[in-house]
Amino acid sequence: FLLTPVVALVAMISNHAADAGYVVLIPLAAVLFASSGRHPLAGIAAAFAGVSGGFSANISPGQLDALLFGITETAVEGSGISSGWSMNIAGNTYFIIALLFLYLPIIWYVTDRIIEPRLGKWIPDQSKAAEYADEDRPLTAAQRTGLNRAGLACLVVIGFWILMTVGPGTPLLLDGPDHADMAWYERLNPLFRSLVAGFMILFLAAGWAYGAAAGTINNHRDLVGMMTEAMKDMGYYLVLAFAAAHFVAMFNWSNLGLITAVHGADAIKGSGLPLAIVLGLVVLFTSFLNLFVGSASAKWALLAPVLVPMLMLLGVSPEGATAAYRVGDGATNIITPLMVYFPLILIFAQRWQKDFGLGSLTAMMLPYSLWLLVAGVLLMIGWVLLDIDLGPGAPVHFSLPASSAQSSFQ
Repeated sequence: FLLTPVVALVAMISNHAADAGYVVLIPLAAVLFASSGRHPLAGIAAAFAGVSGGFSANISPGQLDALLFGITETAVEGSGISSGWSMNIAGNTYFIIALLFLYLPIIWYVTDRIIEPRLGKWIPDQSKAAEYADEDRPLTAAQRTGLNRAGLACLVVIGFWILMTVGPGTPLLLDGPDHADMAWYERLNPLFRSLVAGFMILFLAAGWAYGAAAGTINNHRDLVGMMTEAMKDMGYYLVLAFAAAHFVAMFNWSNLGLITAVHGADAIKGSGLPLAIVLGLVVLFTSFLNLFVGSASAKWALLAPVLVPMLMLLGVSPEGATAAYRVGDGATNIITPLMVYFPLILIFAQRWQKDFGLGSLTAMMLPYSLWLLVAGVLLMIGWVLLDIDLGPGAPVHFSLPASSAQSSFQ
C-alpha cells in the first residue's frame, strides 16, 4: 500500500545524489513493483515523476540550490542594480519542502488511480526469470562488509563536517564579535557554500570504502579509472557550460539584460497584472521553454540575466524569481524527449515491455506533468498572496532603494 509514496519520496530526495536517482532508483523501482506483483512500468512512472518532475522538491537545500543561486547571484551582480541583496543558498528551503509535501500525494494518486489501472495487471514473462535471477541473490560477505564500511565512511565525513561547523573558530561558521549581529542562517553561509564539495567527498569516501571491501577497487588506479569513466558523461555539459558562460558574459557586457528587464518591468507595470499572476506566468513560460532546453542550469543561465532584474524592479526578490523558475523547470521534464535521460528511461521500460515506445512513455507521464504543473502554479500564486518567506530571511517581496530603482528605470 505504501510502496508508491515511498518510491516517490525517495525519488525526490535522491536529487541530493545528483543524477544517481535516474540511473539507480528508477530501474530499482520497477524491480520492487514487479516483485510485489504490481506493474513494473508503474514503478518506473512513479520514480521518474519523483526524480525528474519533482526535481526541485526536497527536504533541505542541496547542490541544485548552490548551482541555481550561483547563477542568480551572477545575474544580480551583472544587472548593475544596487540592491544590497546577498546570496543565501537556503533562500528556497521552505518552498522546496512545501513542494515535496504537495507533489507526494499527487504522484501517489496519479500512479495508483490513473496510470496503473491503464497498464492492467502485470503478468511476468517466465522465460526471463533467469535473466533477473541475480536481482534476488543475497549479498555476499564481501558486499556486506563493503556496505558497512561505506556507512562508516559516510558517518566520518558527516561528523567531520559537523565538527567544522559547530566547533569554536571553525571555518564553516562565521563566529566571533564581528558576526554577532548576523542571523543564524547568514552565519552558516560558509557551510552552505561548502555543500557541493561536501557531497563530492561523501560519495567518494563511501564508494572507495565499498569498492575496496567488495573487491571492485584494488588500487588508486581503479578509482581514478571509474571517476574518469563517470566524467565522460559530463562532456556534453562542459561544452554547453563553456558556451553559456561566454553568452552570459557578453550579455552582461552589452547591458541588453538590464535594458530588456527595465522595458519588461515597465510593460508589466502598465498592464496592471498582480505579482502573483506574473510569477504564475513565469512558471508557465519556463515549463514551455523546458520542452526544448532540458538543462536546468543552462536554461537559468539564459533566463536569469533578464528575469531576475526585471522581477526585482517589480518588487519580487531574487529568491522568488528562482522559486518560480524551479517549479516550471521540473513539471515538463518528464514529457520532453529532449531531456537527456529520456532515452535511458525508455530503455528501462523496454526491458519489461518490448513494444513500449517513445509515444507510450510520453503518454504515460503526461498526467503527472499536468497535475504537477497546475499544483506548482497554484502553490506559487498562493505563496505570493500569503506573503510567506521562501526560506530563512528570504521574503517573496523585495524593495529596492528608491535611488537605485529610479536610476534603473532612467
